[in-house]
Amino acid sequence: MCTPFIQVDVVIPTQTKYLDLIGSIGEGIAKELDDFTGDRAALAYQLNLVLTEATVNAIKHACDDDPKNCVRITIHLQENELNIKVYDHGQGFDLEAVPLPDFEHPQESGMGLFFIRSLMDSVTYSRQDEYNVLEMIKTLK
Repeated sequence: MCTPFIQVDVVIPTQTKYLDLIGSIGEGIAKELDDFTGDRAALAYQLNLVLTEATVNAIKHACDDDPKNCVRITIHLQENELNIKVYDHGQGFDLEAVPLPDFEHPQESGMGLFFIRSLMDSVTYSRQDEYNVLEMIKTLK
C-alpha cells in the first residue's frame, strides 16, 4: 500500500502576477486531502495566505537586477506533515530579529511573517548554497 504523499515543485519569475497561482495551489491541496478531518475551508485559506505571504516576501526582497532571478516553492506532504519551502536569491535576513507588528499603529505591510508564524507549527530560515530557504511546517490532524 502506498503512503499518502504529495510533492509539488514550482519555479516562478520574481513577479507578483504569479501570487494567485501559488495561493491556489495551497487551496487545492487542502481541499483534496483524503484523511484530513479538520476544517478544509480554514486550512485552504491558511495555506493560501502563508504561501502568498512567503512568496511576496521572497519577490520583494529578491535581487531585482538579475532578469533570470526566480522563486522556487516546494510543497511536500507525507502522512500528516505538510512541509513548505520557499527558495530565493535575495539578501537574506535574520528571522529571529523580525519584530512583532505594532498592533496599536498598524502599517500597510509587515504582517506577513506574523501571520506565517501564527498559522504554521514551525518556521525556520536558513542559507543553503546560493539560496535563502524559508521552511514552514504544519502538522495536519
